[in-house]
Amino acid sequence: MTNSQKIIAHELGLSEKKVASVLNLLAEGATVPFIARYRKEATGSLDEVAITDIRDRYEVLTALNKRRDAIISALTERDQLTADLSKALHNATSLSELEDIYLPYKPKRRTRAQTARERGLEPLANLIFEQDNCKLESLVATYISDEKDVPDAEAALKGARDIIAERISEDTPTRTVFRKIFAVKGVCSSKLARGKKEEEAATYKDYLNWEEPVAKAPSHRLLAMFRGEQEGVLSLSIRPDEGLALNALTNHFATSRNECGKQVRLACEDAYKRLLAPSLENDIRAELKNRADIEAISVFASNLRELLLGAPLGQKRVLALDPGFRTGAKLVCLSEHGDLLHNETIYPTSGAAKEAQAAERIRNLVAKFNIETIAIGNGTASRETETFVRSLNIPDITINMVNESGASVYSASAVAREEFPNEDITVRGAVSIGRRLMDPLAELVKIDPKSIGVGQYQHDVNQTELKKALDDVVASCVNSVGVELNTASKELLTHVSGLGPVLAQNIVNFRAENGAFKSRKELHKVPRLGPKAYQQCAGFLRIHNAKNPLDASAVHPESYKVVEQIAKDLAMKLPDLIGKKELKSKIQLQDYVTDVIGLPTLNDIMNELARPGRDPREQFTEFKFADVHKISDLFEGMVLPGIVTNVTKFGAFVDVGVHQDGLVHISQLADRYVSDPAEVVRVQQKVTVKVIEVDAPRKRISLSMKDV
Repeated sequence: MTNSQKIIAHELGLSEKKVASVLNLLAEGATVPFIARYRKEATGSLDEVAITDIRDRYEVLTALNKRRDAIISALTERDQLTADLSKALHNATSLSELEDIYLPYKPKRRTRAQTARERGLEPLANLIFEQDNCKLESLVATYISDEKDVPDAEAALKGARDIIAERISEDTPTRTVFRKIFAVKGVCSSKLARGKKEEEAATYKDYLNWEEPVAKAPSHRLLAMFRGEQEGVLSLSIRPDEGLALNALTNHFATSRNECGKQVRLACEDAYKRLLAPSLENDIRAELKNRADIEAISVFASNLRELLLGAPLGQKRVLALDPGFRTGAKLVCLSEHGDLLHNETIYPTSGAAKEAQAAERIRNLVAKFNIETIAIGNGTASRETETFVRSLNIPDITINMVNESGASVYSASAVAREEFPNEDITVRGAVSIGRRLMDPLAELVKIDPKSIGVGQYQHDVNQTELKKALDDVVASCVNSVGVELNTASKELLTHVSGLGPVLAQNIVNFRAENGAFKSRKELHKVPRLGPKAYQQCAGFLRIHNAKNPLDASAVHPESYKVVEQIAKDLAMKLPDLIGKKELKSKIQLQDYVTDVIGLPTLNDIMNELARPGRDPREQFTEFKFADVHKISDLFEGMVLPGIVTNVTKFGAFVDVGVHQDGLVHISQLADRYVSDPAEVVRVQQKVTVKVIEVDAPRKRISLSMKDV
């Protein structure tokens, strides 16, 4: 058991055995979804969140250990490593603590203290710092030397104070105490940057004269102020009250009221203002930025999960419209498998004559392609186009608005060009809208998650950590739903556990050359898909209508023998086990426990046999906006249906059908106190809201979910 494993177990409140098992599985190349789904016996049924926490914390501790080793190596080379220093370094539990210990020994560019030492003033600094009763004037006189560039007493004292100031600023216990003061007592103060006019900072007008305690500053405000500072329109300071900080420092170090004590107090002031405060402010900024990043990334990941797991319409024949005024609406007809059957442009908002033509074309196409539903993108001219389509009163046809965020990104992407090399971007965009209605997950995985529009300051956060978190979410969603092996796109297959882009492409190529897969076993024939990749991916890939019914389920091939034994013991054929909820009561699961398969896996198998290949997503339900089309149609007190488009830490944005999302502030989400909007709402949720304020010039709509 390594020290890192013990630390993780303690921090996460888990047994060391579980942590060790997870880390061993990860080291062997297992993915988080695979471990969570098929290695419950090893992990004690830990879920993906716990497994991810173990992985991420281990990575942090590994980086900490790597830095510790580098510091120890550097100190050893310079013959500076003592037993006490080594112990302190090994006891450090964070990078900041590690760097504080190393700071006095760290090679640095030339400092004022270094210059003073070279002038022979360190003994003087030591005597002053001791603050014993001393005759300062006579003491200093012995250090005056033109040869050493110390022409007078003031120069000697200044040099001594420089040495003391550096010593104070690099004192590890002092830095620890003041790091806490900055975190607990620090104030985040924002104002208009020098030389800037208020009009230039209009976007940040709330922060032109803003102060709040560091400890209470929420992530969205911190990121907003950091962005304003980055753009050069805000000036930002993050420090505690200077008087409070200086008193704490001088009271600790200036222990005498004699002349030496006076010099130490001056050195303390210089140490704080010139060295300690700027250094710790940089550290607290980095810490706050990291904290804000973590929170913002978490919000983004949560929103993305809800969007990806949006209810699918399923395999229906769709007529999809990407609306527009001047350029018309691009129309496509799709088969139930999402294949493009037809495309053209209609003009339903360009006068009576063209409107009549558009109506005739839609009716004819609905009949010709046996269309079952119409999808309309929610961009420009969407509500006008929806009104037009509904006015046609086509029987047995449902009409659905589709969030088209990121559709333009997809239509111009290499993925879209590969899928539709002979079609322009408008056709590709309309196809994406139609397919999103049929299966949001399968279509949205083709788009960079950052382009989908459910993030909070997504361009300001750590991009490496953001990508890692979003990739985790996509993989989790894809694997929790499962993937149809014979129809899945390369992009969807890429996110299946154990595959990746190369093996996904190889599967698509194999399928094109050999026809549909008839069994999971045939995956062994795919080039470069070895035993490890097969183990990781097989359970998440489905083959409907396969000869072996288990190939259409989430039962892993490694458990097929157990299921076959159950069928044999019940004197039943394998297909007869499928869909039988009562089977569990007819057998003793304990009889099938082995060294490899335990009760958690056996229970999963029985649940899967009862409902094989069950889609965890909600059932699709239709939604219709009220008869409002633009912000001027709204008035205070109006109650409207809406769809949540984004959830942040300060509230939720809701689309009510006027091309401008309204904000339900966290204080307006419920008739009770809400600490986190995610407790009440989620992306894609259908809600009822009341308009409480409309600011048309600023395009701001304030909404409430109270008393509706």
